[in-house]
Amino acid sequence: MDDNKIVAGKVKKPGKRGRKPAKIDLKAKLERSRQSARECRARKKLRYQYLEELVSSKERAICALREELEMYKQWCSAMDQGKIPSEIKALLTGDDQKGSHDGSAKTSKSSKSSKNSGGGGGSNSQG
Repeated sequence: MDDNKIVAGKVKKPGKRGRKPAKIDLKAKLERSRQSARECRARKKLRYQYLEELVSSKERAICALREELEMYKQWCSAMDQGKIPSEIKALLTGDDQKGSHDGSAKTSKSSKSSKNSGGGGGSNSQG
């Protein structure tokens, strides 16, 4: 009785504690772990690809906006000097000619888009 320990009224025998898993279970567990790791790496790779595409599209948009901003800055500096840029003249005369020659829906759409692009640049330069 020296080897046995009495804990809470129960006799505990020294030796194995609990059930030991068989080698088959270990192999299956290892394979599941490997498969899970493969899937995790695949998800990570897809996530990084998506993020890289997102970054590159945003960079392209930024470049396009910078070019547009530079164009508007040049237009403003030219107008400050009393010159009307040829692009603005073309927009203004193009809208006037379309409005006087043709009263179709296309004309109203083009004049709206021209007004929106011109108006949007002016309001952005003030803010």
